Amino acid sequence: QVQLVESGGGLVQAGGSLRLSCAASARTISNYAMGWFHQAPGKEREFVAAINWSGGITAYADSVKGRFTISRDNTKNTVYLQMNSLKPEDTAVYYCAVFLYGGFPSRRSAEYGYWGQGTQVTVSS
Repeated sequence: QVQLVESGGGLVQAGGSLRLSCAASARTISNYAMGWFHQAPGKEREFVAAINWSGGITAYADSVKGRFTISRDNTKNTVYLQMNSLKPEDTAVYYCAVFLYGGFPSRRSAEYGYWGQGTQVTVSS
């Protein structure tokens, strides 16, 4: 069973940058598409970005397109989320997860599993 651990969150001023990491253990994720989601207080978990198994295809929520970049290093069993030009509305707990089906990963959180514990990102204005 895959275990995912997110890291890299923190407090940053608006306009700043953070790089989140999602490290997998117990099993390789190199054959799986992966996704990043975030959840703000009182809101549902929302799609942020996804990447296919090879890293050659990515997708982003409209709200982060052009500011965030998802990538992966299968040799390190790790997925990353580079977040630039951060805004206060990006404040949330960020989670990574494994896409449970074949093909290109969807934006529906119900189709993901093995969620990590999340990492808090707080952007001050």
